[in-house]
Formats: sequence, C-alpha cells, structure tokens
Amino acid sequence: MKKKIHPNYHNNVKIICACGNVIETGSVIEEMKVEICAACHPFYTGKKKSLDATGRVDRFKKLAEKAATKKVAAKKAPRVAKNKK
Repeated sequence: MKKKIHPNYHNNVKIICACGNVIETGSVIEEMKVEICAACHPFYTGKKKSLDATGRVDRFKKLAEKAATKKVAAKKAPRVAKNKK
C-alpha cells in the first residue's frame, strides 16, 4: 500500500443537528452539521409534521381548466389552408 494517501481519522467527531442534538462518532471529517437526525425525524419520533401545502390542488385544477379552455378555443378557431405550389 502507498503511504500518506489516506485521510486522517478523527475519533471524537461531533455531528450537530438543526434541532440541537449532538452525536459523537468517528470520521475523517472533523465536524458535521445536518438538518435532520433520528431524534427529530418524523419516522423515528412518530410525530407527523405537515408541510404548508394548502392551495396546491386548487392551483393544479385552475391550470387544468385553463389548458382545457385553450384546447377548446383552438378547436373552434378556423384553420388557415396553406397554399402549395
């Protein structure tokens, strides 16, 4: 094996979550910051967090209606014949 190509391993690495939980482990990175961990993840805690998704279905329906009206308007419009020479 080649010498001096492996990264330095740190035994006391802190993983800091956005919720404030601190986990100590070993890694080649000295400190890590994460957004979610087992202490605050809804799957592990059993608490459901709902995102603010109100209005998305209404917005989709509005876009679908708009597309349908454009399609109907396109069918009603007279077509212009192209002259071929």
